[in-house]
Amino acid sequence: MLSLNGITVRLGGRTILDRASAALPPGSRVGLIGRNGAGKSTMVRVIAGLLEPDEGSADMPRGARIGYIAQEAPAGDSTPLETVLAADTERAALLEEAEAFDGTGCMDRLGEVHDRLIAIDAYAAPSRAARILVGLGFDEEAQSRPLDSFSGGWKMRVALAALLFSQPDLLLLDEPSNHLDLEAVMWLEDFLKSYRATIVVVSHERDFLNNVVDHILHLQNGKTTLYPGGYDAFERQRAERLAQLAAAKANQDAQRAKLQDYVARNSARASTAKQAQSRAKMLAKMQPIAEAVNDPTLSFDFPNPTELRPPLITLDHAAVGYGDTPILSRLNLRMDPEDRIALLGRNGNGKTTLARLLAAQLTPLAGEMNATGKMKVGYFTQYQVEELEADDTPLAHMTRVMSGATPAAVRGQLGRFGFSGDRATARVGSMSGGERARLALALVTREAPHLLILDEPTNHLDVDAREALVQALNAYTGAVLLVSHDRHMVELSADRLVLVDNGTAKEFDGSLDDYIAFVLAGDGKGSDKHKGSKQDRKAAAAARENDKALKKEARDAEAELSKLTTERAAIDRAMFDPSTAEAKYAKLTMTELMKQRAELNDRIEAAEARWMSASEAMETA
Repeated sequence: MLSLNGITVRLGGRTILDRASAALPPGSRVGLIGRNGAGKSTMVRVIAGLLEPDEGSADMPRGARIGYIAQEAPAGDSTPLETVLAADTERAALLEEAEAFDGTGCMDRLGEVHDRLIAIDAYAAPSRAARILVGLGFDEEAQSRPLDSFSGGWKMRVALAALLFSQPDLLLLDEPSNHLDLEAVMWLEDFLKSYRATIVVVSHERDFLNNVVDHILHLQNGKTTLYPGGYDAFERQRAERLAQLAAAKANQDAQRAKLQDYVARNSARASTAKQAQSRAKMLAKMQPIAEAVNDPTLSFDFPNPTELRPPLITLDHAAVGYGDTPILSRLNLRMDPEDRIALLGRNGNGKTTLARLLAAQLTPLAGEMNATGKMKVGYFTQYQVEELEADDTPLAHMTRVMSGATPAAVRGQLGRFGFSGDRATARVGSMSGGERARLALALVTREAPHLLILDEPTNHLDVDAREALVQALNAYTGAVLLVSHDRHMVELSADRLVLVDNGTAKEFDGSLDDYIAFVLAGDGKGSDKHKGSKQDRKAAAAARENDKALKKEARDAEAELSKLTTERAAIDRAMFDPSTAEAKYAKLTMTELMKQRAELNDRIEAAEARWMSASEAMETA
């Protein structure tokens, strides 16, 4: 069990974590969430032992191994496969010892080494490492290339593969999907769902959290609250708490008003002065209930373009690439005003190349591309976020790009994205990644573009900001081209899917669920299976229908597991720290608590057996 005990961290004179506490059940998969700047990465670094808290501690069972990805990506001449294998340090040391044996040493020790290598399944490790790398997008050829031949994003995939291969007792993942495409994210979900140790993952992707975690640890105002279930369950429970909070605050405000009225009317009268004084003391002692805050920094408001007649863009047997080498060919595509298109396909297949062609940053190598001359394009990429001047302000950035515009117009565009008042004159370097992403979006939409191209716009946005962005896109009247691994955003923002694969791009005849089914059926590899014939979709639909009963059994067992492990965690807290025990456990003796815990363990084992049985049946169906 991981216990967070009163953790306080102060950085730069600001309290980031304020006596944050939680008891995470053994073997749980916990999603650590909170607004940008809430302190999630700080909490992960404390748990990993990389940051000493000012107060409190993060406690794990003695000898437990913690796995965490360092900030620096691996580099050098080693291959991805060699790097991943080296992550199992025990295996590497034992193999080295066995290879160094020259026949003159202790034979018993050599036997112990080989016994241990067999026990840890060391000889099957290369195939296990290769499977992990394939899942994260490395084919056989890529696994044998030197690390320095890869970009930073692909190197971070190698780091993730090495971490997963090392199988720590506590797996810490901080935004693991940021460098992944949709196919790799789905593979990672499946991997984590079968991971048997404890996981703490920082993620802002609603679907990822719903599919992977069984608890949500919400970090707000330096405090942590643990909720059972995935993200949707957390939202429901949080809404209920906010409603209770609002009702309690309204009740307290009414009570405060009555007391203030009584004190005002009766303080001057001798006969009631004592009672008025007593009520004044009650007022002074009344602790204010915090009001739920509507965060103005969630603002996304895209200016709507002027009307243009369709089509905006047509591609006719076009090819595009770099130099004389085409990356994509046989491109036939039409975009009209108000079209919402999402590009699907693995990273490296050419999604960004196609986006750059439509943004007129690249010209066709063959065929034709026709675009209406009056069309304005807003093109957002992560590079624009990284290239913002740290010492400048949002006002300075916007003033430069809106040359000749009035100060009111400049301020107005900033205000659409939450940069009003002091936020407009704050240093960009002091802003969170989410704030910088909002500023970049404000800059690229300043001219009310007819086509908005968004290449991974959510990487720096928290869950609430992503939801606000989806709502803003749905209110926007221009055309949208979206490249994103966030399924929730794709599902709610796009009405057309285009698959970039096998050197071309074609309309995908199906839904996002159909595409996910084909990716999983094809083991996540780019192939013709993605093209989605009607016959294949019918077969997949029939298989899903046959699988419903098993999935329901697995969900029911998982829900029972979540409930039982939460109860067991409450008993553990009562045994570990009686002062924090829930009322129903506070009066029980240690013997009674241990008896209840033993009964819960039996029920948990039975639920786990049900879940395993249903899961294995689904795998073989």
